Amino acid sequence: MDIKLQIEEIIEENGSDFELSKLFKAYINEYKSSLPTLFESSQGKDFLVKHTKKLDSIIDLMYKTTLRRVFGNYLPMRGSIPIAIVALGSYGREQLCVHSDIDLLIAYKKIDGYNSEVIIERFFYLALDAGLKLGHRVHETSDLFIASNEDITIKTSLMESRLITGSPFTWHDIQNQLQKIRLHNQKEFILAKVEEAQTRRKKYPTSMQPNIKEGVGGLRDSQLIVWIAQTMYGIKTLKDLTGELMTEQEYKEYRVALEFLFRVRSALHLIVGKQEDKLLLEYMPQVTSMLGFKDPRKMATKVLQAQWRINNFTQIFVKKMIRPYIADKSYVSKFRKSRITKGIYALDDRLYASYNLKPLPVNSLLEILIQLPDLNYKFDAGFLNQFTYTAIKHPLSGKTYHLLKELLRKDNMYCFLKLFYDAGILHELFSNFRKVLHLPQFDGFHTYPVDIHSIKCVEALENIKDPFIKELHNSLDTDEKLLLKIVTLFHDTGKGRKQDHSEVGAKLIVPFTRKLGINEELIKRAVVLIKHHILMSSVAFKENIHNEKTLYKFMSKVGDAKNLRLLYIHTYADINGVSGDTYNGFNSKLLFDLYKSALEVSENSDRITDAKKRLNIEKKLKNNLEFKKLSTIIKKKILTIESNLFFFKHTPIDIIEIAKIAKDTKNYTFNIKHEKALSIEIYRKIPLNIGYLLATLSHLDVGSMEIFTLFNDIKYFKIEFQNNIDIDELIELEQVIENAFDMTRKVKLQDIHLKRECITIDRDHSLTHAEVAINTTNQRGLLAFVMSVFEELGINIITAKIHSSKYRVRDSFLMEKQKEICNNVDKIYELLINKDTECAELLDT
Repeated sequence: MDIKLQIEEIIEENGSDFELSKLFKAYINEYKSSLPTLFESSQGKDFLVKHTKKLDSIIDLMYKTTLRRVFGNYLPMRGSIPIAIVALGSYGREQLCVHSDIDLLIAYKKIDGYNSEVIIERFFYLALDAGLKLGHRVHETSDLFIASNEDITIKTSLMESRLITGSPFTWHDIQNQLQKIRLHNQKEFILAKVEEAQTRRKKYPTSMQPNIKEGVGGLRDSQLIVWIAQTMYGIKTLKDLTGELMTEQEYKEYRVALEFLFRVRSALHLIVGKQEDKLLLEYMPQVTSMLGFKDPRKMATKVLQAQWRINNFTQIFVKKMIRPYIADKSYVSKFRKSRITKGIYALDDRLYASYNLKPLPVNSLLEILIQLPDLNYKFDAGFLNQFTYTAIKHPLSGKTYHLLKELLRKDNMYCFLKLFYDAGILHELFSNFRKVLHLPQFDGFHTYPVDIHSIKCVEALENIKDPFIKELHNSLDTDEKLLLKIVTLFHDTGKGRKQDHSEVGAKLIVPFTRKLGINEELIKRAVVLIKHHILMSSVAFKENIHNEKTLYKFMSKVGDAKNLRLLYIHTYADINGVSGDTYNGFNSKLLFDLYKSALEVSENSDRITDAKKRLNIEKKLKNNLEFKKLSTIIKKKILTIESNLFFFKHTPIDIIEIAKIAKDTKNYTFNIKHEKALSIEIYRKIPLNIGYLLATLSHLDVGSMEIFTLFNDIKYFKIEFQNNIDIDELIELEQVIENAFDMTRKVKLQDIHLKRECITIDRDHSLTHAEVAINTTNQRGLLAFVMSVFEELGINIITAKIHSSKYRVRDSFLMEKQKEICNNVDKIYELLINKDTECAELLDT
């Protein structure tokens, strides 16, 4: 039956409001269930318009039903009832997404004979009870101007008003008020919206899980330019300004990008079943399928490309519009003095260009950049406009390559690379980027797509904060610094292909460096560095860096000490380019230790055995002034510590401090450090319930673990975590450690799933040690489970190296060859693979 007939039937039979709201709710739910089908036939703005029109019809019908309930058979003409129901915001723009709030304005005039407030109240009750997600405001028409001045958000939403239903006379009064609102305090409103946008864009930067609405180049940026255009010109759509503010082609490219984001956001809402504007990795497969793509990477690339386009468009044309409002006459003389060339200025480390200046040739623009003092610059939208629309001919001329080489020599190249990216010419100037433009990296490690990550790496290289690495970089000559910057910029440009990206990148670097005129010896180094650009972090984080076999294998790939130094600096930049906190005290120490150990190998032609290495360390230790102050007994006890690895992993000062604490330990003692990341040191003579401790702390991510037998039956444990705890959690942590010395305590271990192919046991790791390596999916409580298995077998773990990403872990455990470990490999496999093993009962150590 038609819903209108059902409504009339309920009213005629004097049915309840509950019956009416129930009917509307069923009707709305039926419509919502049809949305996926509707999306298949019409996507983008067309889908949003159809959805908006449907909601208009529902709200109109609800209003008619309310009037019918209030007036019964004495219903007056709707035009004479002084109420207007108006769509606001995205609903007013006909861009309402399926799970967004429906923003309404109910405006009315107080007229004797009409109880407008009662009508409005009954309408809202019906709409809310029927399940509509309303955001609403109720005002007398005469109050609209005052209300708009109370809050910039109110003024913004009122500017996007559209009549849904109600009195055309009331709507006419509203429009008069809206015109008054638009013309009032235009400058203050526009500048406030620009400032608001700047704050939002910092909060939601470009990432591989972009916010479609609030992020840089998102829908909110597209709304900003419309708000400003409406305020300044009174236009209904941005297209009205083509030919005056922008060209037809520029507007078309912007609209294509915007249309795609409409499709993505609608798909997100339909998939998640609620308002969701962040394109998370978990949603990408379904969004990919829903939009007709086969590869999630191609879909994500198109999203990033669309956001880039909207960002570029809005930056250029927002500034072009608001120039009259930000012009400061007092700056005229300053600009005249700071003129570089006609129409281009440098003032307070910011570059400006007149919009009246036709785009200059790219070589002219590059020459301007080279002539500037070597500083970190910002760029006005007019200057961005120059680079966006400059003509670049291919193949690039020899002069262009010469200019790029000079730019790369600058200490502050990052700002120019960011300018090239924002202008959309990064791949035009550096063709190696063509395949990786806006290319996402779904590896659970990288935060940014390849192009932005590469630029961020250069920023890290130019702003080294680690004093030791800074000193290494300062020791390079100018050609080596140039080479390192090129390698850092191009290290990931081999991605986006089926082949190994390091191998591809190494091939791509050669023609570019030759066009720059780099000498062949340095080109060979560039090839080695890119070919092995992930080697240092991989070895440092996943392997035993104190094992001589590991070090010689590592250096056989690196080549020589100069390559090692360059690779170390590049690795620092690469890790810092991932995100601000990826490079931390834990991994910096691993890299430093690998560098020092590998440097020792590279500088000695004779093969250094573990025994020789230990003797060298003992010699340094004996010459240490603090060591000489120790008693003769303690000195002897330190030098008789069996583990070579203990000496390899610690500095002389560390060894002395550890020995002092061990000497004074009765039953047990522990230290907790939590400056940057959490670290726990435990010295124990009595048994430690290590499985209980690790299982209880399994909510924290372990970075590494050391276990060494010292002297006087003291065992030393050091557990370093990748994250930290709050100060107020310290007391609780101390209690957990205290409890770990109670051997009666048990904790239920997580259900861990391991396959045999994920486990590697190297019985011949060295003469004295075996190694177990686990490469599997990341599972909470994995380390506690593995350590419990080792405890059951009586295996003495010397050190554990934990390397985890969001999705995978690569853990390695170094153990002493004792208790016939090598003859019980099958038993180790059996207990690790059998998920039902009752290890919780065997936790004593």
